[in-house]
Amino acid sequence: MADAVEAPEFAALLAPFAPFEAQPALAVAVSGGRDSLALALLAHEWALARRGRVLALIVDHGLRRESADEARTTRERLAGRGIESEILLWAGDKPATRIQQAAREARYRLLFAACRRHGILHLMTAHHADDQDETVAMRAARESGPDGLAGMAAVVEHRDLRLLRPLLGVPRRRLTATIEARGVDWIDDPSNQDRRFERVRVRQDGAAAGAARDAGRAVRDRTLAETALGALEVGPEGVALDHVVVSVMRKEITERLLSRIVQAVGGLDYPPRRERLSRAAARLSQGARLGKSGKGQDFTLSGCKLMLRRDSATRRLRWIVRPENGRTRDNKPGQPLVPAAFFACGASAATHLD
Repeated sequence: MADAVEAPEFAALLAPFAPFEAQPALAVAVSGGRDSLALALLAHEWALARRGRVLALIVDHGLRRESADEARTTRERLAGRGIESEILLWAGDKPATRIQQAAREARYRLLFAACRRHGILHLMTAHHADDQDETVAMRAARESGPDGLAGMAAVVEHRDLRLLRPLLGVPRRRLTATIEARGVDWIDDPSNQDRRFERVRVRQDGAAAGAARDAGRAVRDRTLAETALGALEVGPEGVALDHVVVSVMRKEITERLLSRIVQAVGGLDYPPRRERLSRAAARLSQGARLGKSGKGQDFTLSGCKLMLRRDSATRRLRWIVRPENGRTRDNKPGQPLVPAAFFACGASAATHLD
């Protein structure tokens, strides 16, 4: 089928996420629906061509009587295509409210644990372009700021693995065509038609998603990504930000960039408080008023020390972000961990700056 995603296109979709192992091992979250089955088949073909392997992880939330049978049916369909799979059960009592949020948290907890158990570093989910539009629409309705309206990130670095969403630019109709072209049946979850859930209402009402898509794209324009990426360097001394570039960036971009860097370098679970972040971003933008060297403007923020220094080779003024004296990530020395949002796929993939 002409509209189906084929192997060369999928390889191009995965290329920005490199490097992978010489014989890549991938995990794919599979619900049994058309989107995740299409991803599992594409990932399996890609890995097989590189002498790698795919493990499909099927989460049975146990919320419907049919779910166990559906999980087994999905496993059989995958096995018929030579794809190894494992069923993960969300056991125990289920909450009476906010069930979708609880199910999502349980799902990722089970998926991450399975990846650790199997030593797999790359976990893929089948979120696609329609999902992205719905996410932006819901966040726009809640009056989210720029980070929220940027939508889902294509790659998120976690402590033990990378969460990859290679299909964010692919519309759902093409994934349907992909699974149909391969002659594989899928399961339609009835909860996807239940209007009690916000995402279902947004999907069915349709118009909000188109408007939100335009708003989201305006927020995550290419200039933002190129400016932020151009300002950042990673080296043995820490993370360096070019003072000239920072001084001309919009305030909200500087805050976003600084928040991510400080959270990563300081090893924090949460970003700095908004008021402290705002003051720090203002200091970065002003800079270099106390002499040619830049010294005298050092300050701290959330476990990090920020120092304005002139590079001896290039003579450029740069802000250096490093852990405060005596502080290390996880109680051991090492290079700062910078979120993949800033370097994994470059400025051509602006959705990574989320």
